[in-house]
Amino acid sequence: MQILRSVSDAASSPVALTIGNFDGVHRGHQAMLARLRAAAHARGLPACVMTFEPHPREFFAPDQAPVRLTSLRDKLELLAAEGVDRTWVLRFNFALAQITAQDFITRILSRGLGVRWLQVGDDFRFGARRAGDLAMLRAQADRFGYEVEGMPTVESSGERVSSTAVREALAAGLLARAAQLLGRPFSIGGRVVAGDRLGRELGFPTANVRITQPRPPFTGIFAVELVRASGLRLPGVASLGFRPTVKAQGAAPVLEVYILDFNEQIYGERVRVDFLHKFRDEAKYVDLETLKAQIARDVAETRAYFARRAA
Repeated sequence: MQILRSVSDAASSPVALTIGNFDGVHRGHQAMLARLRAAAHARGLPACVMTFEPHPREFFAPDQAPVRLTSLRDKLELLAAEGVDRTWVLRFNFALAQITAQDFITRILSRGLGVRWLQVGDDFRFGARRAGDLAMLRAQADRFGYEVEGMPTVESSGERVSSTAVREALAAGLLARAAQLLGRPFSIGGRVVAGDRLGRELGFPTANVRITQPRPPFTGIFAVELVRASGLRLPGVASLGFRPTVKAQGAAPVLEVYILDFNEQIYGERVRVDFLHKFRDEAKYVDLETLKAQIARDVAETRAYFARRAA
């Protein structure tokens, strides 16, 4: 998949395009992308996505912005896996926020991208003061020579599939529900880096996966599978959070995975951690011996979980 960071003054060829933040690339997004691929193929156009970095709500009100489900890299990998040919990642800044809805259509969609087929969600808003909407795009379709479609709501078990619904499921520890909304287990990707080796000292060496989100969508202790670049899936128990027993308040979040029956060095590897089941919340223990005993119980519970899963 080609990744572009800016829009040219004049498009070199026409495209089929869908626009959105695509946080989580959940089943609603997947339905949009499936329709995009079909429309692009029928018209002989590349299937393209426009997204924004940072999320507009992070730009306008960072303290009130929702927790991200995916890092930008994870999101781009998921878009590529959905068959997207090209993604524009536009820097959301003051200049972009001031573009009028009319200029967005004229300069970006028509002149800069050469859009011939366009799809947006029914509730899509764009341009300064969010003045543009699907009705405006439809009203100007003939003038600028594009087709436009609205994407209706996708539901799962009677609930609208949305990034908000996924966040709520994760926050409640409902990983099976989150997986149903996502169409796959919730995951975090990152590179394995050196940690403080506390796990090794306690007898449970962990793979420390570097994460970029300052606020994870949930915390706790989980049964997981660590997926290597080869596709090999390794069962384990993960701690995601702030390690209150050994770290001061305000520390950055940490993702540590104890891989069952594994003794290889994987420093430097980029891996994905799939979260399958939540055992408990983080807790602060009186000393390291108490923490070590709890880790041993977590490992035993993890073995039992995977044994049940394999039965």
